Amino acid sequence: MTPRWHILFGAIFSLVILLVTPNIGWFNIILIFLASFLIDFDHYICAVFKSGKFSLFEAFRYHEEIDKVEEKKREKGIMEKGELHFFHTIEFHVLIGLLGFYWIGFFYIFLGMVFHSLIDLYSLFYSKEIYRREFFFVNWVWRRISKRD
Repeated sequence: MTPRWHILFGAIFSLVILLVTPNIGWFNIILIFLASFLIDFDHYICAVFKSGKFSLFEAFRYHEEIDKVEEKKREKGIMEKGELHFFHTIEFHVLIGLLGFYWIGFFYIFLGMVFHSLIDLYSLFYSKEIYRREFFFVNWVWRRISKRD
């Protein structure tokens, strides 16, 4: 799903939360909203590492090219995992959730991240690309170690 949709759905989700719990405070609503799409920063990090270019436009272009390559592979029946997006892993979500016990702001960041991840799940299921996402960092590490044997 492209960032613009995450921003739109994140804004709608944040407004719904504000309507349901009006005493939540603007700061917390902003945390939810920002977390609902800034979690995708890991996509930018991957693009910078792979392309060596820091331009945001180059990162978008990089991911467009990756998507084209993945589409061709899928047409041939090749179903491979995509790049690791660390902020999207269960372990990272749990870390942020646990930090919410120390600072309530992390709880609201966690809410935005979970909302983002649920929308991603829906989008991946709908496009039949759920196989591309690695949900567990531990699995990614295990696959890397196993390849060396």
